[in-house]
Formats: sequence, C-alpha cells, structure tokens
Amino acid sequence: MFLVEAKRIVMVIVSSFLLAVSLNFFLIDANVYASGFAGAAQLASSVFNDFLNINISVGVLLFLFNVPVIIIGWFKVGKGFTIYSVISVVFATLFLEILPVISFSDDIILNAVVGGVIGGGAVGFTLKLGASTGGMDIVAMILSRMKDRPIGTYFLILNGIIIAMAGILYEPENALYTMLTLYITTLVIDAIHTRHEKVTAMIITRKAPALQKAIHEKLVRGITILPAKGAYTGEDKV
Repeated sequence: MFLVEAKRIVMVIVSSFLLAVSLNFFLIDANVYASGFAGAAQLASSVFNDFLNINISVGVLLFLFNVPVIIIGWFKVGKGFTIYSVISVVFATLFLEILPVISFSDDIILNAVVGGVIGGGAVGFTLKLGASTGGMDIVAMILSRMKDRPIGTYFLILNGIIIAMAGILYEPENALYTMLTLYITTLVIDAIHTRHEKVTAMIITRKAPALQKAIHEKLVRGITILPAKGAYTGEDKV
C-alpha cells in the first residue's frame, strides 16, 4: 500500500514538472493556451500584463485559482482525490516559478503541438494512477455530480470558454492554435489514460449509506443505487 501511494505521489510531482515544461518552454511565449486551470492562469496572466500593466506569474495565479476549488473538493469530491490535487498544485506552482520562460522555436504550430503533447502526457499519467492534477478535474467532478452529466461535457465547456476569451482578447489565430493544443492534449490523455474502458462492479449490501460514503471519500467513481429484494429471504437490499 505504501509503495502504491509513494508511486502516485512521485508521478504527480513528475507530471507537475512536465506541465511546467509545456507552459514555460512552449506555450506561454507563443501565446498559446493550455487546457484547464493552467490555461485559465495563462490567459489571466496575459490580461493582467497586457491590459493592466500588472505582472503576475502563471504559477501564482494557478495556485490562487486552485485554493477555493480544493477547499470545496475536500468536502464534495473526497479527501484522497483532493490531497493529490494539493500536491499537484503546489509542485506545479513551484516548477513554474523556478523554470525560466523561454522559447525553443519561433514556429507557433510546433510550440502548440509539442506543448500539447507534453501537457497531455502530464495529465494522462496522473489520471492513469488514480491521482488528480487539481483544478478543472475537481470542478468537472463537482458539476457532474450536481447535474448528473458526463465529466467530459464540463471539460468541453470550461475549455471552450478559454478558447473564446483567447480569440476575443487577442488575435483569432490564438484561439485556433489553442484549439489545436487542446485537441492534441485530449488525444494524448486518451491514449495514456484509456478512459473509455469501463468496468462495472455490482455490490449488494445492507449498508448502502456507509458504502456510498466510503466510495466517495476513497475513489472518484460514479454510483448508481438500484432497489433489490432477496429471493430467499424477501428482504429489501440495495
């Protein structure tokens, strides 16, 4: 158990480093935006710098955006899932502040593609181990439970807002290159995480509330409760 948890924590830290690399080395200087809260932090940092002449780094904004979400996630999603988010956000902020913002290429398409691949790998490996990168993962999970809709719907909506704002506040080309990055990021996440593979477990118990609470606290999984009756005893079960 200890080795499994240690492996997850190490992977979360490595993924945070990869996320910082994708932003600082490829996306930020090219004005191409990442997915999720990282992209939102990028966009907000650009707006503060370009329109208000206030220099606030992407790392600081990423941390600030995540604070209220993590607090809500602690109570609404589960403590285990949220702890990984805290680790991810703290180390992502640290790496974003340590690594310099540089550009390896002036080709914006190359930056968009490579940044999307590295960023998608960071998220995909984290999710594959059952951990979280924080931010939009928690928001989408909370909204999904409230409205009973697929998590992917909320990822699409929230990322769509980032694309729209990039096109409105800056050049329309920025929105198009951002769409390319988000598309590549999604492909890489799907290839690593294999999220479309589903496993259904049927559990029959007399302690439904306790089991439901335990699953929500320990796992990030959907639950459907069906009424049932034992054929031999005639007792009601779920």
